[in-house]
Amino acid sequence: MIERPQSKGSDLYRELGEIFAVKLTPLNRWGGFKALRERWKAHVASSRIRPVLLVDEAQEMTPEVLGELRILSSADFDATSLLTVVLSGDGRLLELLRQEQLVPLGTRIRTRLLTEAASREELLELLDHALSKAGNATLMTAELKDTLVDHSAGNCRSLMIMGGDLLAYGMAHEIAQLDEKCYLEVFQPRHARSTFKKKVKV
Repeated sequence: MIERPQSKGSDLYRELGEIFAVKLTPLNRWGGFKALRERWKAHVASSRIRPVLLVDEAQEMTPEVLGELRILSSADFDATSLLTVVLSGDGRLLELLRQEQLVPLGTRIRTRLLTEAASREELLELLDHALSKAGNATLMTAELKDTLVDHSAGNCRSLMIMGGDLLAYGMAHEIAQLDEKCYLEVFQPRHARSTFKKKVKV
């Protein structure tokens, strides 16, 4: 897995060498090119399975590095694929692939999976699963779970972050069950809470 997608060409070779246990000399790009391809060819010949390289946050990659990966991963005039590359990124990746110099790469992508915002049902299922795995399926009231889902904008990460903040609040205040009141205490802006208190006093 590529952990630093924003790397330049020489850094890409360093990281690939570490991933696939190939000794590379950064100044000898041609030598690294040959060594990596020979490693992949040997793997395919012995296992009949192509190695897989996962690139997270691929929208951060430069066109030059993406082009280098394209040339590295195929042989015999593109008739032989030596490496399966999975590019994972946000909407900016699609914009990147539309650049003229990356058209050859775009035409070689066999499968494209565009994920959309998670549905309410999916988010509720995820939240229930997380609570159950944590050992307390009833930690949150049904109303609080609905509120969290409504404010997560279909994003699983946002849902988990808000849930984590509420859990920390509950632990700090020794609350047996989290409810909508806890949500307001954690996420309602402080100035809004103070304004509300002043209005109540009046």
